[in-house]
Amino acid sequence: MAAPAPDPQPGPGPVRDTTPGPGPVHDAPPGTAPDADARPGTDPDPDPDGTDGTDAETDSPPGPDPLTVPSMSAGPDFVLRPWEMSDLPLIREAAQDPYIPLITTVPSRYSDRAAEEFVRRQWDRAATGAGYPFAIVRSRDRRPVGAIGLWLRELPEGRASIGYWMVPSGRGQGVTRAALRTVTGWALRDLGVPRLQLFIEPWNTASARIAVDVGYRHEGLLRGWQRVGDERRDMAVYGLLNSDGQVDGRAVASN
Repeated sequence: MAAPAPDPQPGPGPVRDTTPGPGPVHDAPPGTAPDADARPGTDPDPDPDGTDGTDAETDSPPGPDPLTVPSMSAGPDFVLRPWEMSDLPLIREAAQDPYIPLITTVPSRYSDRAAEEFVRRQWDRAATGAGYPFAIVRSRDRRPVGAIGLWLRELPEGRASIGYWMVPSGRGQGVTRAALRTVTGWALRDLGVPRLQLFIEPWNTASARIAVDVGYRHEGLLRGWQRVGDERRDMAVYGLLNSDGQVDGRAVASN
């Protein structure tokens, strides 16, 4: 997974989705490896799965303007939408994963109260302008299977980060790739973000492969970049510029 951004303290209620998002993002190009959905990346906590990475839980609110989190199709099988209190079963499953609570603010010991606080933090992120947190939901049964977030702390410097995580029941279905393509294309084309970046632990080859498939470039290794559990760990950084050309076979508007 890609590492998420840190959650702000609880604040106002949710910013509801009132505007339809962009259409479906096409499937990965022929010849790409199937989505193994290994483990979360490390940068988001869409909280959300890194590239099959972890959430970016290090971003703090960039400004006071509230954001409206849209609903978006991530191909024919998944949708991205704002978090709801009905998503507590997803948080319960994520809390049982050995890695997700280390890189996000998902509670390591589940309780309904802790899970509700987690959802409120996602609402607060949008309300304070920190970023766009999405739940990833399977279309056929409306079951949430993961999270992804676009975090805007560094947007004044022309860059934003994406983080995500996926629970075991959602892995191996191509959902991480589809979600990352959707948020990436939306951020570059619709929002005009100049640069997107992901932070992934070097061992997380599945997340790294997904990032490269979507169009991100491996740019280097950041030593001791992020605390994961009780230790600081290295993170590989992957970047994609608005001027790089194409995402998912579609042109990206130049800034």
